Amino acid sequence: MRYRINRRTGDWISEIGAGTAYLPESPHKTAVEAVRYAAEHGINYFDLAAGDGRAFPIFGEALRDLRGQVYYQIHFGADYTDGTYGWTLELEKVKRSVDWQLKNLHTDHIDYGFIHCQDEEEDWKAYQENGVLDHLLGLQKAGVVRHIGVSSHTPSVIRTILDAGLADMLMFSVNPAYDYRVGEYARGTVDERAEVYRRCERDGVGISVMKPFSGGQLLNAKTSPFGKKLSIYQCIRYALDKPGVLTVLPGIRDRQDVERLLAYYDQPEEALDYSVLGTFTPAEAAGKCVYCNHCRPCPAGLDVGLINKYYDLARAGDVLATEHYRTLEKNASCCIACGHCDRRCPFHVKQSGRMAEIAAYFG
Repeated sequence: MRYRINRRTGDWISEIGAGTAYLPESPHKTAVEAVRYAAEHGINYFDLAAGDGRAFPIFGEALRDLRGQVYYQIHFGADYTDGTYGWTLELEKVKRSVDWQLKNLHTDHIDYGFIHCQDEEEDWKAYQENGVLDHLLGLQKAGVVRHIGVSSHTPSVIRTILDAGLADMLMFSVNPAYDYRVGEYARGTVDERAEVYRRCERDGVGISVMKPFSGGQLLNAKTSPFGKKLSIYQCIRYALDKPGVLTVLPGIRDRQDVERLLAYYDQPEEALDYSVLGTFTPAEAAGKCVYCNHCRPCPAGLDVGLINKYYDLARAGDVLATEHYRTLEKNASCCIACGHCDRRCPFHVKQSGRMAEIAAYFG
């Protein structure tokens, strides 16, 4: 397992986490074994926006003795008082649901308390006016909630909430279908979604990825909006390549699902290559580097994807990106303009010209 640090909290978070939407579909013993196996093999970040309240006793049993080694993100607005998932902005329901979750998890604290499912500006307004936000912040002050997160599918709402300066973590839907404006939750333009990634990286707000497979649609050629299937490993790599992303949260049902996810680290590079997406790129996305590194190996030894990422982040105001660029062994000024990357780029980026642009920007 590899880990990435949330710069705002100092937490080292596993690149592969786990979602719980489908976990209660499994027999209780099977589900407990899956969660325990995940934690014992390095997965330390779990999203608890479960599809059913039965997920919480599963975690309570599986990880009670490992609680200090894992992080839970718990959603203030996800209501399990009736046993199944419901969405609410009623303060008393939120209080009862969170208390019930803590009891069933056998824990006295929440690592990341999430402002839940803010997809419309009206949701954020109601969240503040109904007292739910004040309750969440009060629990943070009391030490019950350690850090604040927000979940949303909508870039404009994310921007508004990030402006408030509260969030240490963002749960966002990251997959090529949504980024290329295909699917139910494909909200925001290509540039608006890219700006979410860059801003989170700049501000140190970590991104936990929901819906990395677009609800499974990307894994089947018949349901994929591109007419071709991607593997779970291509989708995971795609998400992890985005600025700001710390962890990807696929749903799990059993130990076999966990083993399949952990096999990501055993895959050869060609199995992780998602450059086929270049054939699906919409006009507004063409010519923009997505840091896929399909242009490797560079004859001059440049890490073209990383150079592009630092450039984009630096232009977005990320001071650290400028420092990281300057410590590269070889940077854009080392480009020999051989055209190798131009010919290899599936997203039609004229990288040799861009290297000249980047070199001039950094002086």
